[in-house]
Amino acid sequence: MGAMTWFSSPAEATARLAEVGYLADGPTATTAFLAGTLEKPLLVEGPAGVGKTELAKAVSRATGADLVRLQCYEGLDEARALYEWNYKKQLLRIQAAGSDGQGQDWSQTHDDVFSEEFLLTRPLLTAIRREEPTVLLIDEVDKTDVEVEGLLLEVLSDFQVTIPELGTVSAVRRPFVVLTSNASRELSEAVKRRCLYLHLDYPDSEREKEIVTSQVPGLPAKVAEQLVTVVGRLRELELKKAPSIAESVDWARTLIALEIEDLDAKAIDDTLGVVLKHASDTERAVRELRLRR
Repeated sequence: MGAMTWFSSPAEATARLAEVGYLADGPTATTAFLAGTLEKPLLVEGPAGVGKTELAKAVSRATGADLVRLQCYEGLDEARALYEWNYKKQLLRIQAAGSDGQGQDWSQTHDDVFSEEFLLTRPLLTAIRREEPTVLLIDEVDKTDVEVEGLLLEVLSDFQVTIPELGTVSAVRRPFVVLTSNASRELSEAVKRRCLYLHLDYPDSEREKEIVTSQVPGLPAKVAEQLVTVVGRLRELELKKAPSIAESVDWARTLIALEIEDLDAKAIDDTLGVVLKHASDTERAVRELRLRR
């Protein structure tokens, strides 16, 4: 099966991502183009809420490829990431083979129960086996244990997986791979070496205003200006969780729903729960922004 052209140029990546609601800057569009063209995984690092996961989803929407997602977490193991055997079904088959009176020997039963029918595929193996264009999102890879990185290395190096009982499964068509990380721990050099790297940060106020107004078309220009200014100030405070771009958009929708046409101190105070999710963050914001007399 021929290789897929994901994007023909960085400019085309910018245009097609914009069509599905993702406003990519120059480095993001260029790196997305290169990831598809060079067939290399893309590691996207940056604070929570800057659009790392959304980039993978946007590539999927823009290209019509299906998205396969592996959500990483502490304790994730090979059985959850790659594959496992359906033990209950195997046991039933073994019991059936033993009670049918045909005297089926163990080697036959073994080959029978370690066949395709009993294999439960997890995201990594699913993405490798698919013949259709696929975006594989390995989300929050920094939350996994170091052992899982070894597994990822094997998969991302050769795009193949060895299942002892079935042999080696190689990708017919390489997926477009996006790994995201909030940088809560340093990833190994071996993983980084195999990836293209993109650092995403919060956008500047002009770009954020562009994003918010594209997502919330009815927002008055004055309110959009006020909103991105306040969000910028909130991000400068030492908060437990700074407002994400998605929360900026939610705030804009809230202001429209409440028909607020001037984001003054009272309006901010009344709606701060849309963007700040910790009591201590709210208290600090109220104090620093001098929202209450």
